[in-house]
Amino acid sequence: MQTTDRIIQLIISVFLIVGVYQFYFWCQRNQLNRPRELRSPLDERIPYWPRWVWVYSFLYYPVIVAINWVVTSPRHYMYVAISFMLLLAFQMLFFTVFPVEVPVEWRACNTQRGRSERFLAFVQRFDARSNSFPSMHTSVATLTALHLYPGFGPWAFAFPVLIGLSCLFTKQHYLIDLPAGALLGWWVFGLFKILYLAVP
Repeated sequence: MQTTDRIIQLIISVFLIVGVYQFYFWCQRNQLNRPRELRSPLDERIPYWPRWVWVYSFLYYPVIVAINWVVTSPRHYMYVAISFMLLLAFQMLFFTVFPVEVPVEWRACNTQRGRSERFLAFVQRFDARSNSFPSMHTSVATLTALHLYPGFGPWAFAFPVLIGLSCLFTKQHYLIDLPAGALLGWWVFGLFKILYLAVP
């Protein structure tokens, strides 16, 4: 692919990421049912390590954007973009019809005493306790890793593993949110392959 094509795709990717978050915030304000909690005894045993917020926020977006360097054509890019839009549609369905929120006390443990906790508080100012199940961070990271696999091999899966750990240690998600998110990302990738290979 030409450098110009990759630059254009990079710009489009940034706009798509910003646009997706408008739908994410919309779901927080338009739930069709009362949010529930899915906490388990295992969740209470997971420690709160706020330093993982740097992984949660700053590893996430650059790796997603890295897809621009592994797509092989504008057509390939278009179908990759469609796969993320499909994932967003399914996430929105869960967030509005089956809303799940993390406990209030998980947010209360943030005393904002250090740089990590202050930044986590900044993130949480926009990211409500809802939109928890399935983990969108994990589903997007899984879908991204599957798209990156041809270029990075098994190393690509370090991305959803690290993101999943950051979701737990920042107390942004329940344990059950992670496999649910990974399964959704994997399933949407299967749909992507069907669509991409079906149209010559």
